Amino acid sequence: MRKTNLVLVLAVSLSVLFAACEKTDDLTIKSVEGTYVGKLSTDIGLKSTIGIDDATTEVKETGNGQIEVHCFGGELDTTFMLNYFNNNDSVMVCLEGDAFESMYGHMMTGTGSMMSGSGGMMSGSGGMMGNGQTDWMNHMATNHEANDLHFGGFDMINNTFDYIIEGGDINYHFFGKRIEN
Repeated sequence: MRKTNLVLVLAVSLSVLFAACEKTDDLTIKSVEGTYVGKLSTDIGLKSTIGIDDATTEVKETGNGQIEVHCFGGELDTTFMLNYFNNNDSVMVCLEGDAFESMYGHMMTGTGSMMSGSGGMMSGSGGMMGNGQTDWMNHMATNHEANDLHFGGFDMINNTFDYIIEGGDINYHFFGKRIEN
């Protein structure tokens, strides 16, 4: 009888352990760094696409919650810097430095993201801050007005990057999936 109870307790414990290992509610973002391969569309206004090319975007973390983005394909070959912020199962990006000031008319309070840990990313459940806000929510509340535009980000579940590169009269829209290096 005692041996049966021990086996039963052991079986239940192992079941709980395996179930806990499969739980994905507590997503921890590891890295946005990598190579993304996809399409680059060239837009000249509302919903007017004039071309679609194969494109590649290389993303490198530079520290302090910033990334360097090198996008090339078709007629475009550009490199720019962005700040990144955890937002549950995605990572949102925002302009930095002079580009931020030019777009929004003021300087950003603080530098980069307000996150701690490896690569500037918040550790723990989805990058939640103590008050239930994500790093992105905090950035929006601290640095932006309700109508401020943003141009993309990373879907960490599907390993994709989606971003609009403003180029005056022509905008470029990159959408790609990270490849394994």
